[in-house]
Amino acid sequence: MANLLLNHGADERTYEVAQGIMQDLGLTQIRLLTNNPDKIEQIEKDSQIKVVERVPMMPKSWEAIEQGLETELEVREGAVENKIVRGKELDKYLKVKVERMRHLIPIPTAMSS
Repeated sequence: MANLLLNHGADERTYEVAQGIMQDLGLTQIRLLTNNPDKIEQIEKDSQIKVVERVPMMPKSWEAIEQGLETELEVREGAVENKIVRGKELDKYLKVKVERMRHLIPIPTAMSS
């Protein structure tokens, strides 16, 4: 939203350098680790590169919620080292990516309301 309010695009990253590297390596098909459909579209745009598989990245805290394991796992707000990071702000940020930016992350049913 901040970018849009400043009259910028929602995401102004470009992938020409990545496309050039992949083309130099002779790659025409790739598996891409992303939740962002725009990234797939941009990689394939104006190139011979085809994303043949999207490898999703599921936030571990959301995975635990969806599997009903949240209480069994050590979930610490702001923790990083071998812990599952969880926080209200992180959850809001991820939900915005899904709801406004088309990211392909399933929102846990417990959080959908």
